Amino acid sequence: MAAGDLDVLVVGGGVVGVGAALDAVTRGLSVGLIEQRDLASGTSSRSSKLVHGGLRYLEMFDFALVKEALEERGLLLTRLAPHLVRPVPFLYPLEHTYERPYVGAGVALYDAMAMAGKYETGVPRHKHVFRKELARLAPDIRTDSLHGAIRYYDAQVDDARLVMTIARTAANNGAHVATRTKVVGFLREGERIVGVEARDLENGVDFTVRARTVINAAGVWTDQIQEMIGGQGALDVDASKGIHLVVPRDRIRSECGFITKTPHSVLFVIPWGRHWIIGTTDTPWDLDLAHPAASRTDIDYLLEQVNALLKVPLDHDDVEGVYAGLRPLLKPLRKAGVEAETTKLSREHTTISPIPGLVLIAGGKLTTYRVMARDAVDLAVAELDDVLPSITDRVPLVGAYGFETRTNQRVALSRDAGIGIGRIDHLLGRFGGLVDEVLTLVDERPELAKPLAHADEYLAVEVVYAVTHEGARHLDDVLARRTRISIETFDRGVKAAREVAELMAPELGWDKGTVDREVDHWLRRVEAERQSQQMATDTEADEARVAAPEIL
Repeated sequence: MAAGDLDVLVVGGGVVGVGAALDAVTRGLSVGLIEQRDLASGTSSRSSKLVHGGLRYLEMFDFALVKEALEERGLLLTRLAPHLVRPVPFLYPLEHTYERPYVGAGVALYDAMAMAGKYETGVPRHKHVFRKELARLAPDIRTDSLHGAIRYYDAQVDDARLVMTIARTAANNGAHVATRTKVVGFLREGERIVGVEARDLENGVDFTVRARTVINAAGVWTDQIQEMIGGQGALDVDASKGIHLVVPRDRIRSECGFITKTPHSVLFVIPWGRHWIIGTTDTPWDLDLAHPAASRTDIDYLLEQVNALLKVPLDHDDVEGVYAGLRPLLKPLRKAGVEAETTKLSREHTTISPIPGLVLIAGGKLTTYRVMARDAVDLAVAELDDVLPSITDRVPLVGAYGFETRTNQRVALSRDAGIGIGRIDHLLGRFGGLVDEVLTLVDERPELAKPLAHADEYLAVEVVYAVTHEGARHLDDVLARRTRISIETFDRGVKAAREVAELMAPELGWDKGTVDREVDHWLRRVEAERQSQQMATDTEADEARVAAPEIL
């Protein structure tokens, strides 16, 4: 990136940033992306992991946002990422008989808007469920006070894996992607931004990157970027904290997830492999942006809300994992002295160019990342001649090609690799058609076919592949994002940490001292998170969480 001028430089390796890099490079532009930590290390690995239209936005009459998101859901399910995005059924419990026509009409409209979109829906239609069938579908839901439910479909994705896969797709098409690289300043010629001053945090090297346009996709860090240019920004971004709990799948017997409204947010209970994800909260956050902390108050709130639906309540001992993320919400113009509630701030995105050569984008949601990226690039290249329009609606992500074929060949793959068919299905759901690359590693190194001793959902080969093909540089990249061991094991990956680090070591040239430092850092992180989750307030939780040092 430092060797010559780029057409577009993207700052921020979340879903919108990598989406912008892919959009720009597939138009024929020269593109770079820099991220100060790891891909998806912020908001984009800490979502509800849903690809959805946003059923609750229908109540707000935000039909354009819902229609757009439903079109993107269909596109991801059927064309762009069928290996990563899959349908998931939800139950919307009905407490009163009068809710059925109201909610039913809303869900019918939801389905109709999806079917009227430009792409296939990729999911079945909704269905009315009455009390007897509800008891069969979800034996652990309290049906005594319910009048049935409505079953409908949305979709889910491993958010961090989606981001990494978009980044790989961009890189495969010629984009330069650098993680652990921080913007420390901007280059100017007169009033125009012409690039950035950057620091390679891995090696302590400063360098400059020149670009005709810089796109800032830093999410909740947008205000900090605006400060670097002397406060010449025009976006006001609020951070809203959402936390999620992960519990074992056998703790709630149900064939479907479920969704209901709570006093302050929406409650999702989402099937996630051998687990459930329970979320979410929606509260203001003005503390450390890199490591938002879940407090005991947050956890108690979610447990209270979900237990209102369950016959056998959950308690703290049932919680395997906890994670907290920050939504970058655009703050509307407010009346003097009146602050906006985060639950009412816009989920829509805004793209602006406050000064020549710089584009800022903020707001939005995971599902509509591609639209946000397209809009950002459109504005970035508005002054450039002969730039082609976006084609990302026709560019499948790496792994999409060959996914259906390899799925049909799953029995043969299992036999040839000597790996159980359930494991092959697991690999197909994470790598799609790229499963060939993973199985080639197993063929070359048969010992990598074994499950990890303390995180047996994953094979050793997935750790090695994360380093050799997916850009993992540190232990927490693998435990928290390339896999989800950090939230899927009761010990938060403590027991698996050394085995994973020792698998990474030969690929990254680590000596024993480096392995020890990586493991120690992970243990400190886990302990800090556990301490924060015992605190009653955000301030106390933040103080406990930031006590763990950064790896760099």
